[in-house]
Amino acid sequence: MTSIPDKHKDFFQAVFEIVRHIPEGRATNYGSIAKALSTPRSSRMVGWAMNAAGSQKEYVPAHRVVNRIGLLTGKAHFNPPEKMQQLLGKEGIQVKDDKIVNFKEVFWDPNVELEI
Repeated sequence: MTSIPDKHKDFFQAVFEIVRHIPEGRATNYGSIAKALSTPRSSRMVGWAMNAAGSQKEYVPAHRVVNRIGLLTGKAHFNPPEKMQQLLGKEGIQVKDDKIVNFKEVFWDPNVELEI
């Protein structure tokens, strides 16, 4: 289980809340979540939150969060690493060479979709 430093808990919880709103069959990126939280330079911290998502009591669909061009950069944090692609595939999202094939089409922008 990943330990979350106290100063980051509120930020991580805000990230988890946004990620829980991503609909099945859609994906977003770290930067869009950071922008939705009014912290546009904190994409890396969003990634750290995704690494800690498995420690949450309420499910966080971390597999739906990728980098800005659709690469499955967080796959190493799934057990086994292929699980991220498998979960996306079950939702109808095609992945080839660790990249979402039609990322622009499945992209979900929290800045547009949520009233934040």
